Amino acid sequence: MTLYSTVDGPADAPVLVLANSLGTTVDMWEPQLPALVERYRVVRFDTRGHGRSAAPPGPYTIGDLGGDVLALLDDLGVARAHYCGLSLGGMVGMWLAAHAPERVDRLVLCCTSARPAAPESWAHRAATVRAEGTGAIADLVVSRWLTPGYASRQPDLVVRLRAMLAGTHAEGYASCCGVIETLDLTAALPRITAPTLVVHGADDPAILPSHGADIAAAVPGARLTLVRDAAHLANVEQTDVVTALIVEHLRGDRE
Repeated sequence: MTLYSTVDGPADAPVLVLANSLGTTVDMWEPQLPALVERYRVVRFDTRGHGRSAAPPGPYTIGDLGGDVLALLDDLGVARAHYCGLSLGGMVGMWLAAHAPERVDRLVLCCTSARPAAPESWAHRAATVRAEGTGAIADLVVSRWLTPGYASRQPDLVVRLRAMLAGTHAEGYASCCGVIETLDLTAALPRITAPTLVVHGADDPAILPSHGADIAAAVPGARLTLVRDAAHLANVEQTDVVTALIVEHLRGDRE
C-alpha cells in the first residue's frame, strides 16, 4: 500500500526518516522539523491506518508496517536512510534494522519497546476502539504522553494531541494495537548493526524506561540516554534536548 508522506529539506542531503507513535500523524515531528531540515532531507509518513494513509482491514503485522516503509523508500528512490522512530515507529525501526540492514544507516529509537508489557491491555484497547471509536480512549492515552505539569501549562497542545488521536481511523488504530500486542523483537536486537541511540523519557508511564535500557543492552554498541522531565512524547516535551541528541547521533560525533 502507499503511505501518505511529506519530504522537506535539501534534495542532496542525507535522508532521515521520522516515524510516528501509535495514534499520531506526521505532525508529531513538527517540533524537530526546523532544525532537522537544515541538515537532512526529512521524510515523514503516516503509518497505515493513521492520518492520511489508507486503513486496510486488519490484522497487521510488524512486517507489514516495515514493508510499507521499504516501499516508501523505493518510491522515493532512497537506497539507504537514517531512521528515527518513537514508540510504534521505533518498533518498526528495530524490525527494519534487523531485517533490512542495508537500508538503515543510523538508528534512533525513542520511548519504545522490543517486547511491550501487558499484551492483554492492547487487546482490550483494540476491542474498545472497535466498539466505541478512538475518542473513547483519547483522554487516558494522551494523559500518558506528557508529564502532568507540562500538560497543565500547555492546554492548547493537549487539545491538539487529543484531536489527532481521536481522528485516527478506528480499525487502523486497533489493528496497530494488535501488532504491539503480539510483538517480540528481542531475538532480533543482537542482529542490528546500525549505530543505535536509544532515547527514553525518564517519566514515561506508557513504556517504562526499563524497556529502553533492555534495548540498549541487547543492540551491539547501542547507548541509552534518559531525558529528564519527559513522558512518552519526549520529542514534544523536551524538543531542544531530543533534537540535539538526534543530530549528534546522526553526525557520529561520538563515534
